[in-house]
Amino acid sequence: MRARFPAFITLVAGLACQPAQADFRSCVAGLRSHALAQGISAGTFDSAMQGVEPDLKILELMNNQPEFKTPVWDYLATLVDEQKVADGKAMLAKHAGTLARIEQAYGVDRHTVVAVWGVESDFGQIASGRYLPQALSTVACLGSRRQEFFRKELMATLKIIQRGDLAAEKLRGSWAGAFGHTQFMPTTYLSLAVDFDGDGRRDLVDSIPDALASTANYLKKSGWISGASWGYEVRVPQGYSGPTGRGGKQSTESWAGRGITRIDGSALVSLPPAGLLMPAGRNGPAFLVTKNFDAAYAYNAAESYALAISVLSDRLKGRPGVRGAWPTDDRGLSRAERKTLQERLIARGYDVGKPDGAIGALTRAAIKDVEARLGLPQTGRPGGKVFDALR
Repeated sequence: MRARFPAFITLVAGLACQPAQADFRSCVAGLRSHALAQGISAGTFDSAMQGVEPDLKILELMNNQPEFKTPVWDYLATLVDEQKVADGKAMLAKHAGTLARIEQAYGVDRHTVVAVWGVESDFGQIASGRYLPQALSTVACLGSRRQEFFRKELMATLKIIQRGDLAAEKLRGSWAGAFGHTQFMPTTYLSLAVDFDGDGRRDLVDSIPDALASTANYLKKSGWISGASWGYEVRVPQGYSGPTGRGGKQSTESWAGRGITRIDGSALVSLPPAGLLMPAGRNGPAFLVTKNFDAAYAYNAAESYALAISVLSDRLKGRPGVRGAWPTDDRGLSRAERKTLQERLIARGYDVGKPDGAIGALTRAAIKDVEARLGLPQTGRPGGKVFDALR
């Protein structure tokens, strides 16, 4: 029976996939008609979609986005670690000339542009990904939400191919359709990507100048205030019951009148109108955030993401990171620590795949087993308690 069980599971899974594949084929036929109505040629559509089958793994990823599922302290620990800061400073030096021209052209500081690059693709080290026509047709046809949004992104992808901006095989990225060094969505590419290296093409895959300048252009169009700060960390008086949220922007004087100070207790430094952000609630760190924070938020519509960009940009300027204590007794792990955690799990006989710092299903299952042995709640979360226990 044990030998037959995996084969049985495969059979059941295959039967379950058949209706989805039939629905997918019917949907693709409708997408083809829609593409032709938008001026996309039959040849472009058929070539891009040749052999494309639904990628059902994407449907799982769609419901597990780290910006919304991961505690903010874990999110920042991974994205704003010492390695990221060191690599970012190296990129600032390597591309200093290009970044100076970008600052001049768009009024967005180089540290923020490089921070976006680091968070989005680890400075181009995270390459490849899913073939966009396959990924986008999967979510447009079989996704549980926003199907019209993804259909528009697929149409934009096909227009990019038809115009000859990028070859179809170059269009690989996230399950949601973001691609290139700084992960532009196809519709965003069509409206905001720029040719900054002067070769006549807007290439966000192989041209770092194009990718970084396009990012600056995006931030500028999203309301970036040239020469202004995104904000800074503050200290909120005990028992504070005033307004919170990045949307409720007030003057610096108004916040000072409520007893709010810099994190070190000094008087507030003047900012454009700012909101009071408390991403982990009233017992965690707090920040005054301006429209520049909102511009970073527009890039990925998650406050934890915008905070990662903002804090990393500060670290690249030589400033400290978050100084307030997060409301947890189980700290988040850096990428290097996550890799070490996986190595420790492997040494104890767990199969977690390649120790690369990326936390997948195998690593989470191993962590749950360790947590059970330690008498901890079984979360599968790579935190400091499990890390220390495995020493």
